[in-house]
Amino acid sequence: MNSPMTTWGVGDYPSMGRYLQPVAEAAVEAAAVGPGDRVVDIATGTGNAALLAAGRGGRVAGIDFEPSLLRLAEERARCAGFDLEWLCGELEALPVPDRSADVVLSVFGVMYAADHQAAARELARVAAPGARVVLASWQPGSVLPAMGQVLSAYLPPPPAGSGPPSRWGEASALAGILEPHRLRVTATSSGQVILRFSASEEAAEFLVRTAGHVMSEQDRLTAEGRWDELHRDLRRFVEHRAEHRRDHLLLPLDYLLATAAEATDRPPVRNTPRHT
Repeated sequence: MNSPMTTWGVGDYPSMGRYLQPVAEAAVEAAAVGPGDRVVDIATGTGNAALLAAGRGGRVAGIDFEPSLLRLAEERARCAGFDLEWLCGELEALPVPDRSADVVLSVFGVMYAADHQAAARELARVAAPGARVVLASWQPGSVLPAMGQVLSAYLPPPPAGSGPPSRWGEASALAGILEPHRLRVTATSSGQVILRFSASEEAAEFLVRTAGHVMSEQDRLTAEGRWDELHRDLRRFVEHRAEHRRDHLLLPLDYLLATAAEATDRPPVRNTPRHT
């Protein structure tokens, strides 16, 4: 296999992707993907949402900026007997024509764009008239954004950008990102991904192993004598954030699922109950 081009291809992201499958299911359901719908799945990763949309009869293009993940997604599609288009491209410059998608999906993907407004402009550009745009994003203060604060002492500063990715996970902030590009948030709901572990040590190891931007710094941090220290800090974080049971612990990851459409008027946003 070729070497990864970005940190998203380092480490074991596919293991985290398996936990995220129910969120992809919720996103595809919210988008009401049907036979013949032209679907674009942005930052598709290993193809969770793209494959589900194809299973409902959609004509799907999965886009990601990490070729090694696209290769895994393509292999999954081949094993499932689906014929999808897989494209390598950036969040701020999607390699698809204007107004070419009836459904635009992004499950924990577009939120990581360095330029939020450019990414939102691309969502609007590729959405055909009447398109459904469905986005899943981690909520501010939830486990993964908060973990980033713990890790910041060990990692290089992130590239300059428009703000934290979790802006996409707060309804009013998301509206502020999308509305300049005539996309109106029409519905939101909150959900959780539940990670289950036997102990905080197992949880910390999983979170590190599945985070490519952390794994890419392992050699440097080991040479500095700080790799074990990072693990200790992350174990303390897990112990504080987890729900403890007698023989295991649960780590809930909170996210926002938002549906948007081309703005023609401005009715109030509909909030729906939490789902898991």
